[in-house]
Amino acid sequence: MEKIKILVVDDESRMRKLVRDFLVREGYVVLEAGDGMEAMDIFYEDKDIALVILDVMMPKMDGWQVCREIREHSKVPVIMLTARSDERDELQGFELGVDEYISKPFSPKILVARVEAILRRTLGTEKNDVINAGGILIDKAAHIVKIDDRQVDLSYKEFELLSYFVENQGIALSREKILNHVWNYDYFGDARTIDTHVKKLRSKMGEKGECIKTIWGMGYKFEVV
Repeated sequence: MEKIKILVVDDESRMRKLVRDFLVREGYVVLEAGDGMEAMDIFYEDKDIALVILDVMMPKMDGWQVCREIREHSKVPVIMLTARSDERDELQGFELGVDEYISKPFSPKILVARVEAILRRTLGTEKNDVINAGGILIDKAAHIVKIDDRQVDLSYKEFELLSYFVENQGIALSREKILNHVWNYDYFGDARTIDTHVKKLRSKMGEKGECIKTIWGMGYKFEVV
């Protein structure tokens, strides 16, 4: 099996080496960039990059700009690294389509675990895994969502969130439960992360967004309208 490529972008060479060493140990191929412009050059050149680990504060082109440009061309998963633990930064990252957000300092082992969790879902081999509920069709293998035969362009996390809702339709789901399942780790941050994603998801779903009901003080429930 061909090795999976990961692009690590950070202006600190020591940080890149730390992340690279742990990922290489797990069998990944690691490409490195020291700034945002170099990262985009590599990204455009190599079409086989499966995941990007991206620092926020960088010269020439910061992480927000890099993420924004990547999202214009690709749904490749992005893990954002930052030295700041600012809630506004985290929410901005999720608005831009960031899949994970990790504050420095962090445990390299935890980073690797999150990388593996994301790649298991994005590179999974499930076949014929199609869900259909009230005109919403989700093809998990092809990573396609259609609403009333119209294809809807969702980010990776939005796709996972909708899949989880539809698979658990009629069940009241707490924010903590949603975060733990969709983000695939025990999330101790602000549960408003979920609200940000639900707002964008509802907007993209049009009238079908009404299927996602808010349960005040708890979370959400999916019901076919």
